[in-house]
This record gives sequence, C-alpha cells and structure tokens, in this order.
Amino acid sequence: MAPAQPGQQSDPIMAFLPLVIIIFIFYFMIYRPQKKRQKAREQQVNQIEKGDKIITASGIHGTIAQIEDTTILLQVSDNTKIRIEKTAVGSVVPRNGAKAE
Repeated sequence: MAPAQPGQQSDPIMAFLPLVIIIFIFYFMIYRPQKKRQKAREQQVNQIEKGDKIITASGIHGTIAQIEDTTILLQVSDNTKIRIEKTAVGSVVPRNGAKAE
C-alpha cells in the first residue's frame, strides 16, 4: 500500500486492524482457556464430599471429614484435623488413587 498523498486520508479501519487482531488473539489464547480452567476447578471443588482425598494448594494431603459453606475439616492423620478454606483445595485425588490434573 502506497503512503497517503497530501490531501488524501488513510483508512481508519486499517489503522485499528492490528489492535483488533491483538485483542482477538488475547481473548482466544489467554482469557478463554483460563476461564474454562477456572470453571472446571470450581465445579470440582463443589462436587467434593465427605471421605474424598484431596491435596491442598500448599501440598497437605488429607481426607475430608466435614464440609461447611466455605470451609472444610480435613483429617491429615489419625488424631489431627485442620480446617481449611474451600479455595485452598489444590486437587482432588480420584477414587482409583491416581493424581487428578
């Protein structure tokens, strides 16, 4: 494309096209997959129940002893129970013993 001649205006759509392309790339490559992962994690946390084995975000392994609205009572050994926030759940260990992704 030739440079604009004096007295001739450049197309404003062509000026904003790179910005629009960058926004689309950002949405489809970063924002959308992140929202999908976040939704899957929220669903996983909402489906946990008493007796499930979990790993917290800080690496503590335990079995769920009680579930409340925003907290979980986690049994980490025979005589030790700790209360954690639901947001601290890192992953749920599937029933077959393999680590969840």
